[in-house]
Amino acid sequence: MNERINKAKGLGLCSGGLDSILSALVLRNQGVDVSWISFETPFFTAEKARRAAEATGIPLLVMDITERYLPMLKNPPCGYGKHMNPCMDCHALMFRIAGENMASVGADFLFSGEVVGQRPMSQTRQSLRYVEKRSGYDGLILRPLSARLLPETEMEKRGLVDRSRLGDISGRSRKPQMQLAETFGLRDYPSPAGGCLLADKAFSLRLKDLFAHQETWAREEFELLKHGRHMRLDPETRVIIGRNRVDNEQILFCYRPGIDFMLKTEGVPGPVAVIPGGCSPEKFVRAAEIVAGYSKVPADGWVEVRVNRPDITETIRVKALHHSAVKDLLIP
Repeated sequence: MNERINKAKGLGLCSGGLDSILSALVLRNQGVDVSWISFETPFFTAEKARRAAEATGIPLLVMDITERYLPMLKNPPCGYGKHMNPCMDCHALMFRIAGENMASVGADFLFSGEVVGQRPMSQTRQSLRYVEKRSGYDGLILRPLSARLLPETEMEKRGLVDRSRLGDISGRSRKPQMQLAETFGLRDYPSPAGGCLLADKAFSLRLKDLFAHQETWAREEFELLKHGRHMRLDPETRVIIGRNRVDNEQILFCYRPGIDFMLKTEGVPGPVAVIPGGCSPEKFVRAAEIVAGYSKVPADGWVEVRVNRPDITETIRVKALHHSAVKDLLIP
């Protein structure tokens, strides 16, 4: 049996959090060869996973799955959580893609750091079963931290892993994980706070607005949702205005000169603004007035605003419109 365990290999989903790390170490501790896969989209990154891989020496494959993620995000079969987070269908898709990569890394099964009962919607026994069935890899997913509370898997029956050395952790308390971390000598690990923007209220409202008004989206538009003030002038026109220097830099980074309009006050300090996809002449004049209202020009003063369009750059003179007059246009 020990000889078979030494030949077993698991490919785990890695968020970079403590549970992901522990699930891999529990398996590695009994001789299983482990590697990780982590995913990136405009809504989450693999930075924590990269740090976890560096700290543990566990091989990590990182994939950008944006193209496959967006159709699921627009219409998740199981719906959303509190905001725009489709956690159950997200996990199912991640396991599906991980499963497609099992052969390339020589893995026998998949695993994750999910804990029964830790999250009231996405980590119940029923939701874990939903994820497994929807993944397309039913019977090949192991949750090492809670395995002894779940039905025995084929991997355990075949001796690929020793069930008696797997965990029986459940619930929302972090104490069992912290105690287990001590046994592995782990003292510096990330907090359990999530890094998914889809669980953020403000970001979700902006994303919902984007989905409601467009059928197609560029990656830069999702990046823009993270920065600045967002206003919708009409169903076709959205303007993003920087709040500070960092916002201005990020907005400029996402600006597409051949597609978008860019606005900036001349002669007085003021924010950078972008209108994704451009707009009608009357709307960019309105946008210029709003941008001027966030500049250092005196109240109701006049200022010149440079407008960069794909075909021309021009400077228009507008009267600053105080931001209190356009607060109803804000997308939170």
